[in-house]
This record gives sequence, structure tokens and C-alpha cells, in this order.
Amino acid sequence: MINHIVIWRFKEAAAGKTKLENIEAAVALLDGCRDLVPGIERFEIVRGVAHPACTSDLMLVSAFSSQADLDAYQTHPTHQALKPFMADAVAQRECMDYPN
Repeated sequence: MINHIVIWRFKEAAAGKTKLENIEAAVALLDGCRDLVPGIERFEIVRGVAHPACTSDLMLVSAFSSQADLDAYQTHPTHQALKPFMADAVAQRECMDYPN
């Protein structure tokens, strides 16, 4: 199994929408990726608590049966389609993949 964690911090505004509107749009887009490929073992979308000490706004915690399953997810057209939106709305992105 391989774990895939992504953490985002959103811009205060982007594409004519507020930070909160863009976070909600991102959640909807990510939710549409939940069942894209076989081998998704875990797919949890987590919103950060609005608190000054919290530096992140949104996190995806996912796990895949194999590297091939993660690769299929990464290259799936639905996943690829959300990247331009995220690139515009996100100020910072962190990612970590690791075997379990």
C-alpha cells in the first residue's frame, strides 16, 4: 500500500471567489475523484479549523493498493481537470507519498 497525503493553503481570493468559496469548490472537485480508479483504499478530505495557528486549509489523506493504482489516479482525466483550478486558487501545496 502507498499513502498519498496532500495539504493546501488557499489564497485569500482567486478567480473572483473568496478563500472559503474556493475551498468548497476544491472539496467538490476532490470528492469527484473519490472512486476514479480501482485500488483506492482510503480517500478522506479534511478541512482545517479556522484558527490562526493552523497554517493549512485543506488536506487529502488517501491510500492506494499499489504505486500503479496511485499512478492511474494521478493521470486520470478527472484528476487532471482539477489541477488548473487548484493552481489558481492555492498559495501553497505540500505532498508526501510513502509506503505502508
